[in-house]
Amino acid sequence: MHLHILGICGTFMGGVALLARALGHQVTGSDANVYPPMSTQLEAAGIGLMQGYEARHLQPAPDVVVVGNAMTRGVSAVEYMLDAGLPYVSGPQWLAEHLLPGRHVLAVSGTHGKTTTSSMLAWVLEEAGLAPGFLIGGVPQDFGVSARLGGGQHFVVEADEYDTAFFDKRSKFVHYRPRTLVINNLEFDHADIFDDLAMIQRQFHHLVRTVPGSGLIVHPFGEPAVDAVLDMGAWTPTASTGDGGDWTAEWLVEDGSEFRVVSPEGIQAEVRWQQTGAHNVQNALSTMAAAAHVGVGPTTAAAALGRFGGVKRRMELRGEVGGVRVYDDFAHHPTAIASTLQGLRRRVGDARIIAVLEPRSNTMRLGVHASALADALASADQVQVYAPADLGWDAATALAPLGGRLRVATAVEEIVTSVGAEASAGDHVLVMSNGGFGGIHQLLLDALAFREPR
Repeated sequence: MHLHILGICGTFMGGVALLARALGHQVTGSDANVYPPMSTQLEAAGIGLMQGYEARHLQPAPDVVVVGNAMTRGVSAVEYMLDAGLPYVSGPQWLAEHLLPGRHVLAVSGTHGKTTTSSMLAWVLEEAGLAPGFLIGGVPQDFGVSARLGGGQHFVVEADEYDTAFFDKRSKFVHYRPRTLVINNLEFDHADIFDDLAMIQRQFHHLVRTVPGSGLIVHPFGEPAVDAVLDMGAWTPTASTGDGGDWTAEWLVEDGSEFRVVSPEGIQAEVRWQQTGAHNVQNALSTMAAAAHVGVGPTTAAAALGRFGGVKRRMELRGEVGGVRVYDDFAHHPTAIASTLQGLRRRVGDARIIAVLEPRSNTMRLGVHASALADALASADQVQVYAPADLGWDAATALAPLGGRLRVATAVEEIVTSVGAEASAGDHVLVMSNGGFGGIHQLLLDALAFREPR
């Protein structure tokens, strides 16, 4: 079968392409931005790529067009597809119909931590010998790819609440029919498609309705927004995590790099790993609870987490020059920003942290979370915020509580020049964005390398 994928270079759609190719299908695709690393990953798998969304990309006609959720009416390829009556389907629906049937699906959902927890869970199952398949919205360091078929019964999927396609406004995750469901947390996000938290909760309850009675729902203990979803109706056993829950953690060191886990059966296991921060300890508890549902015990899971290498763009050290460390992190919501900074602070103590933020997500650009950002960035010693002319709110005013720690820049080059001139040995530069940020990570490292010795 020949599949042509519109929006193929997005992380999710690129993963669908790799899985379809592994199943033996002919796969081609179009995207407005065809560039590494996704383009090279796809080309290495024998997938033909085309720049833009032209009608001619669908000639001769493929057997089916897989439509990414970035596509809208008015796009040339979309209009041609509809006028020509070509068969089309969304990425999540294709996955549900062609790859997930017959497999034990473990879905990881929530506002924060989906990619990291999905990666942890896939790694734990791999280390336990279950050879899982997976589709993750990032690249786990231990696997080097965002998707694979796997050789076993289990399939781990990052379950996103964003809408499916221009013709299917349900959340992507309603297609996956998980048997094991993790709900990490729940906050208001995606203000471009959801009016309020209640709309998001309704979508999560649609997901809860799909989990069978023999399945398991893993959730944080005592989180009101998640509890409200389950109170709408739940027909599946649950396992809670965190203080007061079924799965708990006792920190052994201050930064969370060592902790003891106690399971509902009272089994204790110690995790000693590379990760830090309360958010990652919570992610680990969710992982261990979900893994236990498929027969992987706490001791095995803890040992696997000790060998977990992390995820690209999640506190990823991009380089160190002259004693200055530059990190890349995907944090783009105030809660994630605060958690990431607090985790780094616990790790580095009194060392100076320079936070560099790009408010890039649709929700951020709309200014929905602007009032919460100053508190979220409070752990940083200096904050540099990229505020282009088309940002929908006044960054200097919203972040004024940061006082002299704040610098607002209208160009990436301003930030690079400022940090390059001022950073000193022992500093930690944390770059936070859910996009490429103009390649600022390498630009910073280059600036640090070429400046005069201090």
